[in-house]
Amino acid sequence: MNKELKTIFSAVQPSGFLTLGNYLGAIKNWIGFQENFKCIFSLADLHTITVLQNPKELKSRTKELYALFLSCGIDPKKSIFFIQSQVHTHAELSWILSCFTSFGELSRMTQFKDKSQKHANNINAGLFGYPTLMAADILLYNTDIVPVGADQKQHIEITRDIAKRFNGIYGEVFKIPEEFIPKIGARIMSLQEPEKKMSKSDANPSSYIALLDSPETIIKKFKKAVTDSENEVKFTGEQTGINNLINIYSSVTGKTTAQIETEFEGVGYGKFKMSVAQAVIEHLKPIQEKFSYYISNEDYIKACYEEAKEQALIISERTLKKVKEKIGFVS
Repeated sequence: MNKELKTIFSAVQPSGFLTLGNYLGAIKNWIGFQENFKCIFSLADLHTITVLQNPKELKSRTKELYALFLSCGIDPKKSIFFIQSQVHTHAELSWILSCFTSFGELSRMTQFKDKSQKHANNINAGLFGYPTLMAADILLYNTDIVPVGADQKQHIEITRDIAKRFNGIYGEVFKIPEEFIPKIGARIMSLQEPEKKMSKSDANPSSYIALLDSPETIIKKFKKAVTDSENEVKFTGEQTGINNLINIYSSVTGKTTAQIETEFEGVGYGKFKMSVAQAVIEHLKPIQEKFSYYISNEDYIKACYEEAKEQALIISERTLKKVKEKIGFVS
C-alpha cells in the first residue's frame, strides 16, 4: 500500500448480523475508500463483550461476518482487515488512555447512557470505558480519517481530546483524526419507524433488511414499509417513510433524488415500493452469492485474518512502543 495515502480506520462489532443500513451507511463506503486511501478495517469483538455473549455464537458469528465483509468487497490485497481481539495492542493502549481520560468525560457519553438503559442488569466498567478502547483502535494506526455515522461523532470528539491531551504532555505522539460523515446513505432509517435508524437490534424484523434476506423476504418487508398518506414519490427533507425509501433507492442505484422523482412521477407508493425492493434484491444478489462461496472455504478466511493480524501488529506495536517510551516504561 502506498505510504503517501491517507489512512482510514473503521470498525464494526460482530454482533448479530448486517443490515442494509450497515451496508449503505458504512460498508459500501469502505469499498470505495480502498482505491484512494490506506484502509484498515476491524471486526471489533472486544467491544462486543460489553454485552454478555454466547461463546459459540460469538465465534461463529465473527467468522461469518468476516466472510460477509469480504463478500461485500473488502479486498485483503488492498486493505488490512483484522479481528480486534487477535491484536493485543488495542487492549494495552486502551488501559493507558483510560488514565488520561476523566470520569466526567466518560459519564457524558450518549452511548453509555443509552446502553445502560437497555442493559440495566449489566452496567459494567467495560461499557463505561468503551470510548477509550475506541480511541485506542483509531490512534494505534496514525489514522487520518474515521468514517462514522452522525450518531458516532461524539466518539471521534473524545478520541481527539484524549490524543491532544496526551500530546500536550509528551509531545507529538498521536495523529489527530478527523471524522467523515457520508452525505448519501449515511442514515438508513427503519422501514417501520422512519424516525429511527435501521438497526439489527430492533425487535421488529420487518423494520430492517438483513444482507442475507431472501428475495421473498425483502419484497415482503418493503410491502409493509411505512410511508404516508400523500401517495406521491417526492422528497420532502423530513424523516418520513417515503424519504427513507427514496434514500435507499438512490443508494443502491446511484440515481439522484431529482431523477427518482421524475422516474416515478404519477406512480403510487405500491409500485415504488416494489421497484425499491427489486433494486435492493439485485444489489444484494452478488454479495449473497460470494458469501455462499466464502463461508464454505474456511481455510481461505482463516488465512486472510491471520495475515491481517500480522500486518496490524506491525503498525500498532510501533505506536504502542512510542507511547510506552514517552511515559517512561522500561522496555
